[in-house]
Amino acid sequence: MSQIALDIRGLAKQFGPKVAVNNVNLQVPTGSFYGLVGPNGAGKTTMLSMATGLLRPDSGQALVNGLDIWAQPQEAKATLGVLADGVRQFDRLTGRQLVSYSGLLRGMDRAEVAQRTEDLLRVMDLSNDGDKLVVDYSAGMTKKISLATAMIHSPKLLVLDEPFEAVDPVSAANIRDILNDYVAYGGTVIVSSHVMDLVQRMCTHVAVIAGGVLKAQGSVDDVRGGMSLEDRFVDLVGGRGNNEGLSWLRTSSN
Repeated sequence: MSQIALDIRGLAKQFGPKVAVNNVNLQVPTGSFYGLVGPNGAGKTTMLSMATGLLRPDSGQALVNGLDIWAQPQEAKATLGVLADGVRQFDRLTGRQLVSYSGLLRGMDRAEVAQRTEDLLRVMDLSNDGDKLVVDYSAGMTKKISLATAMIHSPKLLVLDEPFEAVDPVSAANIRDILNDYVAYGGTVIVSSHVMDLVQRMCTHVAVIAGGVLKAQGSVDDVRGGMSLEDRFVDLVGGRGNNEGLSWLRTSSN
């Protein structure tokens, strides 16, 4: 097995005059819980989309468990599970049908798909909603069923773009437990998030990206350097505003 679950080499992407990702190099160790953090528009989703075969890069290479995602897409994607941000599901299927379809699409045995689908619906607390159309799911339920479709084939690497967005605290805790168990038994997770405290508590490694450039990467303790991850993030990224000129918001009278 490759000791590097995801090896990003010189990935770059430009949209018109805007450089979204600028020659990024990143190595994610096998068995790590890797956090990717950055402000809005930093290039996180673009980088992850290129690294998982959803968006072709202008230049560079991404190796998933040692396999080039663009040169060997079928083999590489067989070891990969993806929860992409903003990609629509087949939401006219029920939750149960959607998870089953994901497993069957990967060539899994029908009986195994049925068993794993029920297991995933149970741990995602969706058993009672399995026969409801996904289009009628709440945002949090949709996130959980999407995670189930990414996990059904037991991939070696999970890449999750904002997996906790719109998920209630109880469900978020359950998802964290599932992902921690997955890593404990040899899986690798990459998760992008805006919640610094969550990344600091959950992840073993972290990378900070801003303006399409990696500002720091390594173990969480090395990157934060004795500071909280949020303070270190602000220090690296900058852009902290101030509230001058908003005196009209002060409701107390003189």
